[in-house]
Order: sequence, then C-alpha cells, then structure tokens
Amino acid sequence: MLRTSDFDYSLPDHLIARHPLARREESRMMVLHRQGERIEHRRFREFPSFLQKGDLVVLNDTRVIPARVFADGGKIELLFLEVVRENVWKCLVKPGRKMRVGATVRVRGVPGAIEEILPEGERIIVFDGPVDLDVAGELPLPPYFSRAVEPEDSERYQTVFARERGAVAAPTAGLHFTPEILAQIPHAFLTLHVGVGTFRPVQVEDLAQHRMHAERFRISEESARAINAAQRLVAVGTTTARVLESQGLPVAACESRTDIFIHPPYRPRAVGALLTNFHLPKSTLLMLVSAFAGREFILQAYAEAIAQRYRFYSYGDCMLIL
Repeated sequence: MLRTSDFDYSLPDHLIARHPLARREESRMMVLHRQGERIEHRRFREFPSFLQKGDLVVLNDTRVIPARVFADGGKIELLFLEVVRENVWKCLVKPGRKMRVGATVRVRGVPGAIEEILPEGERIIVFDGPVDLDVAGELPLPPYFSRAVEPEDSERYQTVFARERGAVAAPTAGLHFTPEILAQIPHAFLTLHVGVGTFRPVQVEDLAQHRMHAERFRISEESARAINAAQRLVAVGTTTARVLESQGLPVAACESRTDIFIHPPYRPRAVGALLTNFHLPKSTLLMLVSAFAGREFILQAYAEAIAQRYRFYSYGDCMLIL
C-alpha cells in the first residue's frame, strides 16, 4: 500500500521559479518515454514535433479571477472561491477564528455576513450587494512565490487561451503555449475551474483516506465531438486529465463536478499523453503523474530535473509523458 510519504522528495529553494521566463515557449521540457523508461531534455517550442497523426491536444481554458481580497481595514483576508447564488460567495477566510456565523465583514464598503461554516472551513458569506473583484481583488499567487503580485503577473499567470472566469489558480501546464504554437496543433478546450481542492495538502498517510474537493467543469458539444474522434488525447495539465479520466471515453457534453483522486495503482483510461509542470512533494498532483508514468520513474525523473537545475512549480519548466 502506497502512503503519502512515498511521494516525498527534497527540492532546493533556488529551483522554485518565482517569475516567468521572458518567453513562454523557452521553458525546458523533460520528455518521459514510458516504454523503456527513457528521458530526453528538450524545449517546449519542440512540443508539436512529439504529436502524431490523429492526436488531439486538450486544454483547460479557465481564467484566474482576482480572488484574493483584503477586507476594509486590512485585517481580514478572503479568497473568493465561487458564487453560490446572487451576492453570495464561498470564501476562505484568514484569520478564521474571528469569522464565526453572524460575524460581518466589508469589502469596498459592501457589507457581508457569515451565513455558514462548511466542514472544511470555508465560509458562506452573504453580501448586501455585488463585490467587484476586478476592483477589490488581486490574483491569488501561490504562497511559494513568497512575493507580492507584480504587473507582469496579470498577463503571465494566465494562459493565452484563458476565457472562462472562475479559477483561483492557473492551469499551469498551459502557461507555456503561445498563439503561434497553438495554431500549429489540433486542439480542443474544456473548462475546469481550478479550486483549492487541487492544491490542498494531503493530511493523512493512508491515501485511501484523502478526499478531494469537487471542482466545476464543462465540456461543450464541439469539444466532445473532437475528443471522441481523436485517436490519442494529449492532456495539457492535471486538471484536463482529471476531467477526461472522470468521464472516460466516449465523453458527453456536460456541466458537472469532479472529485476524482488519481494515484497509483490507477491506470489512465482516456488520456494517452500528458503535459504537466513539476509538482510539490507529497501533493495529489505528484500522485497523479505517478499514476501515469509510475512512481519510481517519476521520482527518478524529478531527481534528474533537480540535478539538471530545472525550474519548478507554476512558473517553472514542464514534463511531457508519452
């Protein structure tokens, strides 16, 4: 039985990419060939050369919202996760001990009251009117950046194809694409609004006890037809892979939620190849890629990435699993 500690590794702090490269497509790309467990070192601009006839590249077109908000007075921090109903939001709140049911908060003068505290600690907040996140909020950069939001983040922490507003984190495997590269390859979009569930730490040692938070997704009629006609699906990012694996093939156009937790010994049933970034130790994302390529091979590849000074995490380099 695999445990959370089986997915641990040590990363030097200087390999965490806290800023993007000058050009998206210049990221390094480690290519893992599952057959023969062979590793190549390439650049992302070479990605199209690894596609075969009949492939379809599937991308997540979610757009990150400026979800991080400091309430009036600056003492309460809120992360706006999703709309529950008109003027009602599910939020994470810090510090939570002050925000019990009935407690109030103001955002740009708009009063809100805590209606409910959910089992995982999120607050349902009823506001007296609309909260304009574009005015009140900022992009919720990952905490490992250890820095404030900078002007370049407004463009670079979004994919060039981001359309559907709703994510609180970028689908980072898509950050490497440029419009020029996208135009060269057969592709389709789906939407999964990346929530906190993707990034919550695993707090149990027994993987069978971990529960993922459900995240919203949508597959359009057009994308469903393209996906079902493809000979091989190349998923861009773990979020795309989770949607496709939760649906299986053939997919149907739908709007739903998924809480699928992919980890060994799971074997992919829909995705034929996966493009992904390098993930945090003991994370559900590292467990997912281990289900695609094998835990030992992934940890070997991560050790080589560290030795070769790859850049890690959201603004870092990528891995193509074939």
